[in-house]
Amino acid sequence: MKKADKFSRRRFLQASGAVLAGNAAGATSATAAAIEPKVPATQTAPALQKLLRKATVPVAKGARVVVVGGGWSGLTMAKYLRRFNPAFDVILIDRQSAFVSFPVSNAWLADQVSLDFLSHSYFDAANNNNYHFMRATVLGFDRESSQVYTDSGYVEYDYLVLAPGIEYDYPRIGVEDTEAQNLLFHRYPGGFVTSSELLTIKNKIHQFPGGTFLLNVPDGDYRCTAAPYERACMVAAVFKRRRVRAKILLLDMNSDIKIKKKGFSRAYEQLYGDYIEYLPSSLISNVDIEGRRVETEFDEYPFDDAIIYPPVRASRLIEEAGIMDKYSPQKAANTDPFRYHLIGDERVYVTGDSRSQPFSKGGHTAHSEAQYVAEVIAAHALGHEIQWRSPQTMCFSAVDIDPLRAMSIITYYKFNQQTQLFAFDRTHLIEKWDTQGGQASLAWAEGMYRDMFYL
Repeated sequence: MKKADKFSRRRFLQASGAVLAGNAAGATSATAAAIEPKVPATQTAPALQKLLRKATVPVAKGARVVVVGGGWSGLTMAKYLRRFNPAFDVILIDRQSAFVSFPVSNAWLADQVSLDFLSHSYFDAANNNNYHFMRATVLGFDRESSQVYTDSGYVEYDYLVLAPGIEYDYPRIGVEDTEAQNLLFHRYPGGFVTSSELLTIKNKIHQFPGGTFLLNVPDGDYRCTAAPYERACMVAAVFKRRRVRAKILLLDMNSDIKIKKKGFSRAYEQLYGDYIEYLPSSLISNVDIEGRRVETEFDEYPFDDAIIYPPVRASRLIEEAGIMDKYSPQKAANTDPFRYHLIGDERVYVTGDSRSQPFSKGGHTAHSEAQYVAEVIAAHALGHEIQWRSPQTMCFSAVDIDPLRAMSIITYYKFNQQTQLFAFDRTHLIEKWDTQGGQASLAWAEGMYRDMFYL
């Protein structure tokens, strides 16, 4: 263990003070790390003492695995760790009190499913699958002492799985100032990090009086490749149903539609020709929040309202812990590409959106790979090793409502020994959208929720 890897007491105190100040100011996860403590040290001392004491959790009855992050990856991980090795004592930590699904949320924006369909209890997941749930904010961890620090105290671990998700990378669209980032996050949320963003977006599209409504597709790897294209369809469908006079500008920071191109192009032309204007190669370079205008290299686009989805990066927890791959443009973790553990540390694993592999950041991929990594960890604890297997990506995309019509793709991945890169393998693409696809998308979601929470 190198000294530089250690999450020192001094760094922990600095991070804790920043988070406490950020929470007091109502900071978002995208900006909290940049906020300096404003509270005098004499006032923060009792709070910091609380953070440095042991958290109130059940006594471990076996090797303890702490899972950080209660998204699709973390929930699946916690369940299958217990399934593959019942001797494990598993604790899932998340700062949210309840789970709200981002997959299928575009259909909810267009009133095709209820909020109850997306919302589930962490307590149910833990009780039904025999692990512990701890509601807390993770501030950091120390690999030398095998401790995870939270705002409710520290938890010791034998294995640590980090599935902390993504954060928005606002500087990549020219928004450097942290106050401006915070304003942009609240006023024009992207809708892929917090459930409050989804509520705000739904209010936007159902109350929009008319005019220019701007959406965008980020570049790089982002959460759910098809989701921004699907969202444009759902927004247009709501406007069409409401008979709102509106123009949807879809600025794609990529050179073309990245996935299901024929299906989305046909939907834009046949269903929403009077609404959607698709503009590829529109790399956003700045956002004038007060002036309601985005800038690209060659053009400016005014808007009346917007959903702005910035490029994404791995959680700052990865960077601040010193486990980031220095060559990763999205600050992903430095992990073994086949076993998911940190290079040189087979006790700490990273899954989901913050891992290094270029697989889809969709929910099904996270669910599939978490099952594999849970088996890897269970085997490691027994001194065994299992063969690598590809995660599966299954993605449904709705394009129309009343009735819901959707298309789909299923794919796996393979490793090319010549290029030393991962590529798609065994892809099954259905770009004909129909009601059968729409019903299949809801049945798929029900099956996923049932697996993570109830079986």
